[in-house]
Amino acid sequence: QVQLVESGGGLVQPGGSLTLSCVASGNDFSIKFMGWYRQAPGKERELVAGIRTGNTPDYSDSAEGRFTIHRDNAKNTVYLQMNSLKPEDTAVYYCHAKMAWSGHIEYDYWGQGTQVTVSS
Repeated sequence: QVQLVESGGGLVQPGGSLTLSCVASGNDFSIKFMGWYRQAPGKERELVAGIRTGNTPDYSDSAEGRFTIHRDNAKNTVYLQMNSLKPEDTAVYYCHAKMAWSGHIEYDYWGQGTQVTVSS
């Protein structure tokens, strides 16, 4: 059974910071990609930040310069450091992972989502 468990969401004032965490669990998997998506009410889910194993991180234009994604392979954990938060960052944030067990086939998994609200 594969699980992605997210934590760290909450209410923060504009200009503040939050760090999201996502822990992956399962058996004999190899993580090929981990990233963070977000979805605001009435909007499509969009990629915020992601990192392909062996590559450098990618960020959305809105996240670039403010957010940092970091993986701790020993803990099967990915973090999203969010600084200088804006009201438009308000959304449900979802952890996403692409995993493989054998061959080259990769499977998509999603966390349950964690709410981030930026408001004064």
